[in-house]
Amino acid sequence: MVRTNVELDPDLVDEARRLSRIRTKRALIHQALLEFVANRKRLDLRELEGSELLDPDYDHKALRLPGS
Repeated sequence: MVRTNVELDPDLVDEARRLSRIRTKRALIHQALLEFVANRKRLDLRELEGSELLDPDYDHKALRLPGS
């Protein structure tokens, strides 16, 4: 663990605590960092253009249920 002191916007912290229902600031910041890292690691679909991993004939709209 790394100990650090930071100044945080109290309104932003309060809103994040309400939305996440996480009780402690430590746990809240830990979760925020986990989500930040996971988000940055996600593969950008635009980077798949032209690769064999992305089927040019794939139609995501065809998977929708009728009337949705």
